[in-house]
Amino acid sequence: MDADAVRDRAGTLPTEPGVYQFRAGETTLYVGKALDLRDRVRSYADPRSGRIRGMVERADRIEFAVTDTETQALLLEANLIKRLRPRYNVRLKDDKSYPLVAFTDHEVPRIEVTRDPEAGAVAYGPFTDVGRVETVVKAIRDEYRLRGCSDHKYEGRERPCLDYEMGICSAPCTGEIDAESYAEDVAAARRFFEGETGVLADPLRRRMEAAAEANEFERAANLRDRLEAVEAFHGEGGEAVSDRRDDRVVDVLAAAVEGEDARVARLHSERGQLVDRSRHRLDAAAVGDGGREGETGSSDPDTNTPAAVLAAFLAQYYAERAFPDAVLLAERPADPDVVDWLEGEGVAVRVPGAGREAKLVELALKNARKRGGRDDPVGALGDRLGTARPERIEGFDVSHAQGTAVVGSDVCFVDGSAETADYRRKKLTERNDDYANMRELIRWRAERAAEGRDDRPDPDLLLIDGGEGQLGAARDALAETGWDVPVAALAKAEELVVTPTGTRRWDDDAPELHLLQRVRDEAHRFAVSYHQTVRDEVETVLDDVPGVGPETRRRLLRRFGSVENVREASRDDLTDVDGVGDATADTLCERL
Repeated sequence: MDADAVRDRAGTLPTEPGVYQFRAGETTLYVGKALDLRDRVRSYADPRSGRIRGMVERADRIEFAVTDTETQALLLEANLIKRLRPRYNVRLKDDKSYPLVAFTDHEVPRIEVTRDPEAGAVAYGPFTDVGRVETVVKAIRDEYRLRGCSDHKYEGRERPCLDYEMGICSAPCTGEIDAESYAEDVAAARRFFEGETGVLADPLRRRMEAAAEANEFERAANLRDRLEAVEAFHGEGGEAVSDRRDDRVVDVLAAAVEGEDARVARLHSERGQLVDRSRHRLDAAAVGDGGREGETGSSDPDTNTPAAVLAAFLAQYYAERAFPDAVLLAERPADPDVVDWLEGEGVAVRVPGAGREAKLVELALKNARKRGGRDDPVGALGDRLGTARPERIEGFDVSHAQGTAVVGSDVCFVDGSAETADYRRKKLTERNDDYANMRELIRWRAERAAEGRDDRPDPDLLLIDGGEGQLGAARDALAETGWDVPVAALAKAEELVVTPTGTRRWDDDAPELHLLQRVRDEAHRFAVSYHQTVRDEVETVLDDVPGVGPETRRRLLRRFGSVENVREASRDDLTDVDGVGDATADTLCERL
């Protein structure tokens, strides 16, 4: 849409509160709320940032919905952003990409690191450093000997398992510990995750010192590393929000913004004790779109601030969660409507200036500014490639056997973690041409996106498994369809990063290279797996061999790779395959 089209459309809108959407085909590009729909939409005729100008030009229409109040508009905007995931909005990321520590809902709970806790489980997190979480859980099991086995393995045991012999489980399954004592150990472990670092750090320190005195220096060093992870787990420790007798529920929030990446740290207190800490990522792409001051997602250049991010976070986070009694903030949100809404729901909203509450806000701010993982590989990748932070990466590869059973894979990583629900795969035209196959695969993805037939958001980066030839084929497909998405390739032989501006060799230990390798390798694995499935579906001469059914045929092809290799295999090699006995092996040798 050009400026005249926006003005014309704005002139048809009511002057009432509501929500508007910029759309391209079936894709929602941006969702916003307004006190006056006509006046707000008219401001997009002259956007103040190049990114939002591009969004407006890409849109082909503007849709709207009128609400009775500003609060209704606020909540409708938040729900639409969560559901539609528009590319140009500040979007709260899903916590499922981060691990949690859970104690299962069982009379003898087990402890586990999971991204999907069972119903009824008591979970702590999410946490950003999975390595540190796993180290802490190992330390918990060493100290309190909590079980980690599944309920299925727990039931009906007659003797303790190997975990008991290793000293990391007290074997409640066979009565080696009574239920009351085990419950006390679980309670102690939970106190650690609720902020009492000493319940784990103190015994670890004693064991480390004892090992050092006994000249067991390697063991002492291992305990020292574990102790450091434990002491760093809670940052500055679990400080109480107020007196222990206080039964209020309080959230402490602070935001940090770096380019188009934003993080909000949340500390959660119940009954005066800090019981939960979490960090949430938001895509701050639309903070700065030319809107009015005070509107969620507004975009004056100087509103790309933590205050604007806090406004977006508060609306989206509490739109579908229980309200706390109070919210302590590092600064006042940019959108006063959000504060009015929370206070209308009985939530006390304040920015403490001194005292214990101010110290908690400072702790939340430190958590928000701290990057997750080693130097934030996702951000480092964007810096290396000269693009915005590639929060969402899609990886592509093609697999075939000399032009037969040709398939393509499309895997997805969000914030550095595999998003398997967004994986896709496709059968391609049978031909022995890697470049043409990649061109067809990327054109398929691009056409679906351009026509609004793909229910996934547009990626921030396409990664091609291959070198200059595959990258050129992918760029041809993008040019043919007009899909504007950054693209790069990673060549296997020398791990060279190939971009439209040249080929680079990055340091072997660069975390951004490791991220690309994980995406590339997963795309390759997914493509090969699908190729094997498609290949096994193709009729072969094995179908005519007595004693070789569909499952045995699949095993033979997976073991040897082709009918020709099966033909050349020895009798002993054939009988190594499950389902192939002496008689079947003899028949195969005779028929092939």
